[in-house]
Amino acid sequence: MSHKLNVTIEGADGASRDAEFVTTRMYNLGSATRDPETAVAHQQEVAKSGIYIAFDVPAPRIYPIALHALTTDEELFVQTHRTSGEVEIVLHMADQLYVGVGSDHTDRAMETVSIPGSKQACANHVAPVFWPYEEMRDSWDSCVMRSWVDGRLYQDVGVAAFIRPEDIITMLRERVSNVPERDFTVFCGTIVSVDKALGYGADWKYEMEEPATGRRIGSSYQVVDILTEVNPGFRVPFFNPQKGNAA
Repeated sequence: MSHKLNVTIEGADGASRDAEFVTTRMYNLGSATRDPETAVAHQQEVAKSGIYIAFDVPAPRIYPIALHALTTDEELFVQTHRTSGEVEIVLHMADQLYVGVGSDHTDRAMETVSIPGSKQACANHVAPVFWPYEEMRDSWDSCVMRSWVDGRLYQDVGVAAFIRPEDIITMLRERVSNVPERDFTVFCGTIVSVDKALGYGADWKYEMEEPATGRRIGSSYQVVDILTEVNPGFRVPFFNPQKGNAA
């Protein structure tokens, strides 16, 4: 099985070309920071919402993701108001390594029960423009990522906080048994929001900027809670009330 994505590859010289990225495996990473202490604020942020971090599993923690979750759609369907985006470095291995940016949209209600389950519950949104990593390897650490929710700045972080792309690939191959030689996609984790609290909203926007050149790539999407379309009195609870987790 594979997932195909139409993208634009933009070179450092400004030239661009259309391409088709094929993904046969996808992975999301957690706590993928160079300094473990950098991830602590985000861990505390999610802990306030009752989300358990598996600290007994070495970081970065790896979450295999079903391919249908990868999207560039303008709308993301969810089934609870407790969802939020996370701006992340996105790596795609094809004929060479490409870097981009995306949003690992996450169901925070389900995340209190299962982080792997929550990663499958929402889409992984990706901007359809990528840069060849080899062309910017030396300037990579200068790049900055930002996200906004409902027009409010939500995240603002330099990529230098995260493990370098080539090291991510090496770690992935060491820890996962069937990483293909090519045609796989990796979302590389996130850190704390600007106000150190999970944000919720309908309109999400994110970008990556290379300050030295002024280049930017990014995208946006709108969250649609489809459960609210069912009339009151006919909605099945998101959590089974018999389990004591009605929401």
